[in-house]
Amino acid sequence: MAYNEFLQDRIVQTLNSRGIKFYEKNMFGGLTFMVDDKMCVGIIKNEMMARIHPDNVAEALQKEGCKRMVFTGRPMKGFVMIEPIGYDMDEDLDYFIQLALDYNSLTKSSKKEI
Repeated sequence: MAYNEFLQDRIVQTLNSRGIKFYEKNMFGGLTFMVDDKMCVGIIKNEMMARIHPDNVAEALQKEGCKRMVFTGRPMKGFVMIEPIGYDMDEDLDYFIQLALDYNSLTKSSKKEI
């Protein structure tokens, strides 16, 4: 198992319950949930990844289990990683998913049109 499948099920249930259309894509050695062709949330091993507005990062980092996402030795702007203690409770999972969905609606898709 390259990523937490139980967390995958919880994210799928949360997105479906909100009527969010998404698809899953293998990225970063884990699984990413794409909303409107944009990276929104994901799972890397046992941690949840959330792409959130850079202005909300400082507040999110105050939540237990939340840290900056560091990829290839560099912190990624607008990305946080959440350890299991930070998403175990449904309201905590919902909090991070909502932050990611809010930011997703503001970003542009990097998908190239043909």
